[in-house]
Amino acid sequence: MQVIIAKNSGFCRGVQRAVDTAMSVPAENTYVLGEIIHNSHVVSDIKSRGITTVERLEDIPDNATVIFRSHGVPSAYYDECARRSIKVIDCTCNFVRNTQKIVREQSANGKYIVIVGEATHPEVVGLLGWCSGPSIVVKDPDYDFSAIRDKDVCVVAQTTFSVEKFEKIIENIKNLCEKTVAVFKTICYTTYDRQLEAEKLAQRCDAMLVIGGLNSSNTNKLYDVCSAHCKNVFRLSGPEDLDFDKIKNYKSVGIVSGASTPMAQNREVLLKMEEKSTEVNATSSMADVVAKIDSESKFKKGQIVTATISEATDDGLQILLPFSKKEIPLSKDELDCKEYNAADYASKIGETIDLLVVELKPSLKLSQKMIKILAEEESLIADIEAGKEFQVECTGYNKGGLTAAVGTYSVFVPAKEVRPSFVKDLTKYVGKTLRLRALEVKKDGRKKEIIASQRVILQEEKEAREAAKAAKEEEFFANIAVGDVVEGKVERVTAFGAFVSVNGFDCLAHISDLSWTGAKAVTDVLEIGKTYQFKVLKVDKENKKVSIGYKQLQPQPWDLVAEKYSVGDVIHGKVVRIVPFGAFIEVEKGVDGLVHVSQIAYERIETPASVLNVGDEVDAKIISLDPEAKKMNLSIKAILPEPEKKPRAERNSEEAPRRSRAPRRSDDEYSDWSEGSISIGTSLGDLLANAQKNNK
Repeated sequence: MQVIIAKNSGFCRGVQRAVDTAMSVPAENTYVLGEIIHNSHVVSDIKSRGITTVERLEDIPDNATVIFRSHGVPSAYYDECARRSIKVIDCTCNFVRNTQKIVREQSANGKYIVIVGEATHPEVVGLLGWCSGPSIVVKDPDYDFSAIRDKDVCVVAQTTFSVEKFEKIIENIKNLCEKTVAVFKTICYTTYDRQLEAEKLAQRCDAMLVIGGLNSSNTNKLYDVCSAHCKNVFRLSGPEDLDFDKIKNYKSVGIVSGASTPMAQNREVLLKMEEKSTEVNATSSMADVVAKIDSESKFKKGQIVTATISEATDDGLQILLPFSKKEIPLSKDELDCKEYNAADYASKIGETIDLLVVELKPSLKLSQKMIKILAEEESLIADIEAGKEFQVECTGYNKGGLTAAVGTYSVFVPAKEVRPSFVKDLTKYVGKTLRLRALEVKKDGRKKEIIASQRVILQEEKEAREAAKAAKEEEFFANIAVGDVVEGKVERVTAFGAFVSVNGFDCLAHISDLSWTGAKAVTDVLEIGKTYQFKVLKVDKENKKVSIGYKQLQPQPWDLVAEKYSVGDVIHGKVVRIVPFGAFIEVEKGVDGLVHVSQIAYERIETPASVLNVGDEVDAKIISLDPEAKKMNLSIKAILPEPEKKPRAERNSEEAPRRSRAPRRSDDEYSDWSEGSISIGTSLGDLLANAQKNNK
């Protein structure tokens, strides 16, 4: 018996991804919406991990995790999951995702959507959920299309639909419709290749075996194709359905399998044929065919396989892979356990264990702990795909941008995505932490890569700051007016004033508004970092400026004069200004008193400047005080000893009759007057000095 295996067998890429995901993600509180694929054996394996399969989204509790299978779901499901905080692991096939996009866009543009496929198939149900306008589902070329005769039509196909039927339906629609018919051939190319290969194989073989789940649409299509070209076609869901007696007499047998059929089932069917062929003395050995299929379907890096524990040693385990009679070692370092103990695993001999294919060359390397690590990584990648910010350390750069890594994923940040402005030197980012958001996540093929941007995060934060600042400024200016008393913190000082934060807005307190007596420096009055009360002096909403004052809330020097000074008090001050009618004495900062020229000395002086200089320190008595008028009169001579005057001699009325004028004094008389308390030769400055000395 000659056995011919179709090259396009086993899982397609989309199904493989969905199954690998279900077999690797943490099982706790995780659900699959609908069977992950239409294959009871695979569904059973996933269930054994503790993952629950449900048919309705409402059966999944809030805050759980859901896996969307490769068939896809209606768009509303994503919104519902977000509302209920259900984490989505989206395994929708790329071909299905593309069809969803076409349906959404064409429907939004007013097209009448025609979906060619099975109305009850999950993929078609999901596609209908992306339509915003009218739509129909068609599976038969003889369908009555009169309802769409005058419509602008868009035609798509279920990815696993029959190519032959699809072409006939398109032809009938185009012949009937009067308006535009937009056709999108969305049948998966792998489906087309499988159908074409099945057709050719059925034409050359005496019998055909079609392996796959009985409810698998793509497998049923293969059965239809084979039946059209071969009389002897047998449908198998698995090796248990094989009746070798029905095929043992055929010279050539072809084997095809659907996209949801694992290669393991093909091998099981072949091994069963090998066992039976020995009994009937078949001329060809199935072992050669099994070896060939094994060689054509080698393990892939990242693949999860189920192995059986056959022995436990001090170095680790000996395991047996499916359909292999040769044991291979599994190092204890690759087991998911805190501490390896051979005795613990000795009791598990015969049990199965899930392992990840880590390396293929130079020898096959498997790991259990890597499944957990990758599951955690995939959880992180799911968050990254959902738009969550992540951080990485930049490890290098190239001409186009920066490079880094997240687990097994490489990360690339294009130069234009590093920051909002142009980056001239990329080298300075090496070794630095980057804050990123994914622009694209590539999982397909051997290369796993994240294209990311830091610019979008920085730009969003800048815009958010500016918006917050604008809102805060608007609120600030809506609630501030001239005359208000506000509290502010001194943030920084300059030569011309202090910038004070009032409710987060910078206001200027000019140096001239800090002290009634004037300030040489801002720090003479205010301290950086401290909070003070200020009065609003001016509000300029148009230019976003506010002027405030500190001195306006402080008492002026003259306001306290009445409390500090009284008439009769002797003050000590400095001559600050001299005028023809007197001198102004600074009693304290902001308070000046006037010493009239007549109050400087007892004797007559020509000008105040003849005896006083600016800067002289003097004592004086307050002789009048009017705080409201800001006037204080002082007297220096009031604290000086009054000069003693010599009494005049009595005149003899007889000797001195009435005279019109006094006779001229003799030299002796001038000499006697000069001997009084004030002599002609004594200066006023000396008198003031002596008087102040005595007063002290």
